[in-house]
Amino acid sequence: MPKDNSIKSILIIGSGPIIIGQACEFDYSGSQAARSLREEGIEVTLINSNPATIMTDPVMADNIYLKPLTKKSIIEILEKHQIDAVLPTMGGQTALNLAIDCDKAGIWKKYGVRIIGVDINAIETTEDREKFRHKMIEIGVDVCRGETATSFLKGKEIAQEIGFPLVIRPSFTLGGYGGGFVDNPEEFNEALKRGLDASPIHEVLVEQSILGWKEYELELLRDNLGNVIIICSIENFDPMGVHTGDSITVAPAMTLPDTVYQNMRDMAIKMMNAIGQFAGGCNVQFAVNPETDDIIGIEINPRVSRSSALASKATGYPIAKIAAKLAIGYNLDELKNQITKTTSAFFEPALDYVIVKIPRWNFDKFKGSDRKLGLQMKSVGEAMGIGRNFQEALQKACQSLEIKRNGLGADGKEVTDQAALLHSLENPSWNRLFHIYDAFKLGIPFKTIQKKTKIDKWFLQQIEELIELETEIEQYSLDTLPERLLRTAKEKGYADRQIAHLLKCWESEVFKKRHELGIKRVYKLVDTCAAEFEAQTPYYYSTFDQENESEVSNNKKIIVLGSGPNRIGQGIEFDYCCVHGLYAAKECGYETIMINCNPETVSTDFDTADKLYFEPVFWEHIYDIILHEKPEGVIVQLGGQTALKLAEKLDRYGIKIIGTSFEALDLAEDRGRFSTLLAENNIPYPKFGVIEDADEALELSKELGFPLLVRPSYVLGGQSMKIVINEQELEEHVVNILKDIPGNRVLLDHFLDGAIEAEADAICDGEEVYIIGIMEHIEPAGIHSGDSYAVLPPYSLGDFVMQQIETITKKIALALKTVGLINIQFAIKNDTVYVIEANPRASRTVPFIGKAYQEPYVNYATKVMLGEKKLKDFEFKPVKKGYAIKEPVFSFHKFPNVNKELGPEMKSTGEAIYFIDDLMDDYFLDIYSKRNQYLSR
Repeated sequence: MPKDNSIKSILIIGSGPIIIGQACEFDYSGSQAARSLREEGIEVTLINSNPATIMTDPVMADNIYLKPLTKKSIIEILEKHQIDAVLPTMGGQTALNLAIDCDKAGIWKKYGVRIIGVDINAIETTEDREKFRHKMIEIGVDVCRGETATSFLKGKEIAQEIGFPLVIRPSFTLGGYGGGFVDNPEEFNEALKRGLDASPIHEVLVEQSILGWKEYELELLRDNLGNVIIICSIENFDPMGVHTGDSITVAPAMTLPDTVYQNMRDMAIKMMNAIGQFAGGCNVQFAVNPETDDIIGIEINPRVSRSSALASKATGYPIAKIAAKLAIGYNLDELKNQITKTTSAFFEPALDYVIVKIPRWNFDKFKGSDRKLGLQMKSVGEAMGIGRNFQEALQKACQSLEIKRNGLGADGKEVTDQAALLHSLENPSWNRLFHIYDAFKLGIPFKTIQKKTKIDKWFLQQIEELIELETEIEQYSLDTLPERLLRTAKEKGYADRQIAHLLKCWESEVFKKRHELGIKRVYKLVDTCAAEFEAQTPYYYSTFDQENESEVSNNKKIIVLGSGPNRIGQGIEFDYCCVHGLYAAKECGYETIMINCNPETVSTDFDTADKLYFEPVFWEHIYDIILHEKPEGVIVQLGGQTALKLAEKLDRYGIKIIGTSFEALDLAEDRGRFSTLLAENNIPYPKFGVIEDADEALELSKELGFPLLVRPSYVLGGQSMKIVINEQELEEHVVNILKDIPGNRVLLDHFLDGAIEAEADAICDGEEVYIIGIMEHIEPAGIHSGDSYAVLPPYSLGDFVMQQIETITKKIALALKTVGLINIQFAIKNDTVYVIEANPRASRTVPFIGKAYQEPYVNYATKVMLGEKKLKDFEFKPVKKGYAIKEPVFSFHKFPNVNKELGPEMKSTGEAIYFIDDLMDDYFLDIYSKRNQYLSR
């Protein structure tokens, strides 16, 4: 059946601010769907309250509503626009729940809106644990023994009947919220109460525990004719018991016998057909008993899920894009494969490479949090590695994490405490993978490691092999190392830095030796069809092989460095900046090249840049791509701290940095030199000093006076920043920082207690400065700007203060010879404006200001960086009406025992935007009245 021509306009519901368990993979899906529908000439209206994402940018849809995701907002849109259908499957649980609420309230019916891409009954069946169980039993799919309880008493009766160990799963929650494993009756009461509280309908499923079984996921697509294809099989490295969002996952499945896979495939199709006859995407999760190969159906998500983004990036098959077309009536055989452009979309991708995804956690932001991984998802982002074999993909994923490791091991950071390792193997946390490596290195028996982790033997053997290889390499020096061993190490994903560690030499020496031996990276296509057909889409990964598939053109090229995996302090807003940077460079006639390793985002979509290298944002990988492509230069100021940290190396190797020079970036980070610059320009700043040990800190504190703000250089998101009020606290914190970041210099500033905080973002072309926005924080100074409510434009700063801010911003931007974006933060006390810091790069607030004023500031800034335009060439016409409030969103519910205090270190995971007409608005008055509540040290 071809396209349904009665659908002329569609509403897409977004997923709102980023929280743990629901991150930017849904913005990626929503963006893909919007583009896919617009290609078909359909008018797309979008609602999402998240200003940080490219999804809510005018380039994505015809009408964008940056409004709270409520029934009231939906009615407002339906009153204004003639909407034919709503697509609620792209915005995670938030969008689905809102669609169901509107359905129950009769809103869709009243306005004549059809729900497409899913069937409400299908959602009911999959979300309601009891209905799901009955449906599975009816079609002959095994499920865990269990029953639902809506009361405490009923829950206890079920437990008695099934026996321990048990698992508790609340209905209608996302990311495993409120769920958990219970081994004995003592823990049961507390867990049951928590589960009943967490479920919006106060219902939980109490069922037998299958802890330690193997876990798999299949991604399916179905059209209106009932054709179903399996896009990807994903195997969890971690067994049942760790939420899939917190598991290391591997695609395609590595340890699945073909007969079991065929059974699982048939079951998945049967399950999808049983819950409803809708056209779209679906994710099915299974557990397999490692002893008997028995398969149990765990759950089914009748929507685009977290794994869909991963599966799309892993296979090159754009699931959300195709799912959107299926939702409007197309069938699979009527659509083209988006990568080959010549074959049909009605095919199952074949992979001739391996994908490894590793989650990224931020436990250090939640002091005292329970770091054990379980049914509740706790990771804030993820990185993905692509390699020709599992070991190469694993090493590349580890290099992408940015946790100060050079890969898996071979960096001298092993844990050698046997008791600690054994505890970690049995109680998985963020570092268990590294501890498995350490355990093998220490000589803990294979059987013990397998028994404690329940990880499949094949995966463990792969890690054990790495240790054996390292032991062999360590017997040589760089001069005597056989070529065969060096090549093997590179084929298994080892970085030059790791090999240098094993050989006790410099990274640059290893690089030189392998190049002399001709051991060089080649680039392979991700082509969905194991190279059987020619791919038209330039989407590459590196490996050590003979044939190179990435042909270099003679065009002038620009590389944009991405921001790596999401984490607190560096989120999706930098991806927004990278995407706009790519679009702007294209408009200026450059061939654009993206380097990034985050599978959840739009920057790593195969058709965002002219060429995508899905590689770690890690020096060695970047340098090899630069040598291969020979670009005009590299843009570092759009990818957050990740890209910025590489500026020094680029500069040292003589590679051109586009926009603000490394010298200026470094000057802004170096407090001493920066303060000299402020003093020379008569700009006030808090008294400060730089120290290198705790003794110096105590001396300096006498001169500066408490309270003091203590922080290391070169960090993002206020990492390790703290306000201290006496000598004991100061000494403790300085010792901790220097233990974590040896050799770093620590800054002490006199903390301006009770000051008002404000920030300005501006574009500078080296001669002129244009301030794009000034925001005033609602909370007092001392709370990280990313955690503060902020108001654009300021609501209480008088003309005198505003003029100081404007003058200082222009002075600093010119003094730093900024070319591109700059963000400056201020503290205002007794009508004096003090400068806290300046960042000559894209900041977290640029997308927010762009959305509020309806201007593409990153586009303008990129054209300025490239030297294609001056500020006078742009006609700035910001739409200034009322106020926009940036509202931080936290994920504290994932860490119930952590206090919710806020301070100089950032803790929020996302943000929303809220528009008000005037300051008498109830919303503003409410948050203003609470402005001091959470301030801590």
